[in-house]
Amino acid sequence: MRIIQRGVWAVLLWPNLLASSVPLDCREEQGILSRCPSISQEKLLDRVIEHAELIYRVSEESCSLYEDMFIPLQFQRNQVGYACITKTLPVPSSKNEIQQISDKWLLHSVLMLVQSWIEPLVYLQTSLDRYNAAPEMLLNKTKWVSEKLISLEQGVVVLIKKMLDEGMLTINHSEQGLLQNGVQPQMLESVMRDYTLLSCFKKDAHKMEAFLKLLKCRQTDRYNCS
Repeated sequence: MRIIQRGVWAVLLWPNLLASSVPLDCREEQGILSRCPSISQEKLLDRVIEHAELIYRVSEESCSLYEDMFIPLQFQRNQVGYACITKTLPVPSSKNEIQQISDKWLLHSVLMLVQSWIEPLVYLQTSLDRYNAAPEMLLNKTKWVSEKLISLEQGVVVLIKKMLDEGMLTINHSEQGLLQNGVQPQMLESVMRDYTLLSCFKKDAHKMEAFLKLLKCRQTDRYNCS
């Protein structure tokens, strides 16, 4: 059933999935600024992976910092009622699914995850700004991740063009009902919801990194990638 659902998503999304992103500016070793399309596919994939690694690392730090500041230990594993906003995306989750999908769907899974988080992270920054005691370090980290996520999107878009020779896929950014009808949530509810956002983003950032590293492995040693 999941494979059928993914096929349906492919048919619906593929014509529009990669159309509107601006290519990422990339700097060569000599310091000359150039567009990503002028960089080799192998080098671009390496840079995209490095980007994803940094995003995941900082998301881990942000989540830990948030837990230390705002979340009592007994609540850190209790997020009942707060589902991850990317739960319904046709992204592989089990090891078996990940191993079976094509390079094309690995790349598009990364892109769907990246694009699904761009506006929620903007919302998260706005929400954190309302906290009385939010440390500057946490605010700076979430802002940094938000900016780098856009750069990662640009890099993945160019990588898809290089590897698949396809038009670009774009999904509509949406705040996924984070603020409905302009009503501000109560502070405790807001804290728990923001914590869920950070936790879910950390998980998805790890998926992005893992998918890209698997793709890299397939380029060099397809039969020994796990």
